Amino acid sequence: MNRLGVGVGWRAEIDLTVEGLAVDFVEVLAENVPTDPLPESLRVLRGRGLPVVAHAVSLSLGGTDPVDPKRVAHLAAVADAVSAPLVSEHVAFTGAGGLDSGHLLPVPRTREALDVLVANVRAVRQDLPAPLALENIAALLDWPDSDLTEGQFLAELVDRTDCDLLIDVANLYANSVNLATDAARFLDEIPLERIAYVHVAGGVHHDGVYHDTHAHAVTPEVLDVLDQLCARVTPPGVLLERDDDYPADTELAGELSAIREIVERHV
Repeated sequence: MNRLGVGVGWRAEIDLTVEGLAVDFVEVLAENVPTDPLPESLRVLRGRGLPVVAHAVSLSLGGTDPVDPKRVAHLAAVADAVSAPLVSEHVAFTGAGGLDSGHLLPVPRTREALDVLVANVRAVRQDLPAPLALENIAALLDWPDSDLTEGQFLAELVDRTDCDLLIDVANLYANSVNLATDAARFLDEIPLERIAYVHVAGGVHHDGVYHDTHAHAVTPEVLDVLDQLCARVTPPGVLLERDDDYPADTELAGELSAIREIVERHV
């Protein structure tokens, strides 16, 4: 497993900020990155030897519609352009019947849905130039009649596809609030040795619901879930995501320091 360290999500809006932060790696949203030419900031970071992970949000791996080969090709091109050691995508679908929801939707945790997901992942992997890690999502609803818990579902998924896991502790916390997911049980059920890296992000509570906004500071509760994970295993990488309402550079640096302190405390 690649040792990545502590990183941050690269965004064009904060490219100079990211260049100035003390990070070990960055992650790019593949859908937002052109490859001809690659943004100058990414060329600078690559020139420093910083690993760049390519992350996707639109493949809809859990959908029954065929995965769009153009989206897969673009993800592969971005991964090639940045020499990505890893690519990642969500355990989700984004639409059906030609309709796009614009959101990541949870996959029903049934054997039938798992078979579809496994087939899609296996097909996509063949066209990617780097290993694939699969991410748990935050959801506001849970499908009825599940055959498996989320942890069991992910464990069987990686076993059948030989993929790795991208564990988002903010999403796990969101589901513990919104869906009563048992975070400790989730961490007990997933194969910890298959974690490629971890996402950390901020959010807010509103009317009894936790919203994983990526536009607010990381909460102590999310950091506590990270602490629980790191008490079980040292993840190869932990990455801070921020996608809107970007704070001052010092605030981002402070969040990265808090993350690094938790990781290093358990090493």
